[in-house]
Amino acid sequence: MFKKVKCLKYHDGVVVEREHEVVKEEPLVMSINGRHYATAMMSPQMKREFVIGHLFAEGIIKSIKEIESLELEENTVRVLISHPLQVLAVRKIIVTGCGSGSSFFDEAKVPKLNLDVEIDAQEILDGVKTLLRSPLHEATGGVHLVGLFEKYVHKYVSISIVEDVGRHNALDKVIGFGLLKNIDFEKTFVASTGRISSEMALKCSRANIPLVASRGATTSLAIELAEKSGLCIVGFVRGGQMNVYTHAERILHSGSG
Repeated sequence: MFKKVKCLKYHDGVVVEREHEVVKEEPLVMSINGRHYATAMMSPQMKREFVIGHLFAEGIIKSIKEIESLELEENTVRVLISHPLQVLAVRKIIVTGCGSGSSFFDEAKVPKLNLDVEIDAQEILDGVKTLLRSPLHEATGGVHLVGLFEKYVHKYVSISIVEDVGRHNALDKVIGFGLLKNIDFEKTFVASTGRISSEMALKCSRANIPLVASRGATTSLAIELAEKSGLCIVGFVRGGQMNVYTHAERILHSGSG
C-alpha cells in the first residue's frame, strides 16, 4: 500500500516537480490482557497475521489456541491470551529498522530443529527471484519482502509473499499466515530481501522453519544461533549464486548445476 507525494526531482542539473509513490507506515498499538505490550511501526496490511505471528515468534504463545480473543480497531489491537504471565511488563517499540531490540537470547532456550529436511538449491534461487516481482517493491523501492514456500508433492511453491517496511514485521506476518492456515512449518522455507539478523534466525527457529534465505547478508550472531538451533542460513542469493553459512546438509545441488 502506498500514497503519492510531491517531490523535486533532480537529474543532470535540471529540477522538476513531480509525484512519487512512497509506502505507508503506520503505528499499531498492541495490548495483551489489558496492558500495553508494544507499538509496532509497520505497513498497514495483514495486521491480524502480524499480531499472531509476532506473539508466536517472540515466544509469548506456543500455539494459536492460547489466543482467547483478538480485537482490531483501526490502529489498535487488543489480545486476550490464556497465559498472561509470559508477557514482559516492559513497554517496547517495534521499529522498522532493526526490530524490537530484543535480539539477546538465552542459549539454553534456543529451540532445536531436529529435522531431516533437504531443499534443492535451485528452489532457493527461484524463491528469492519470486519475491522481486512485487509491484509495490517495483513502484516504491521502500519495502522488504518475505515469502513462505511450502513443499507441494516434490516442489516448493509460494503460499504467502508479504511486503512491509520492516523485515521482522514481514516475517511475523508470514508466520501468522501459516498459523492461521495450519501450515506445517517443517515443510517450508522462508525467503527474504532483508538482512538475516539474530532475531530473524530466532523467529524462524521458534516456528520450526528449517531454512531462511536472503538476497542480502547475515550477521555473526545469527550464524551462531542457527548453528545451535539447526537452522540453515543462506545469504547473497542472486545471479545463480548463494552463500550457505550453516547446516549445508539441508541443501541439495541436483537442480542448480
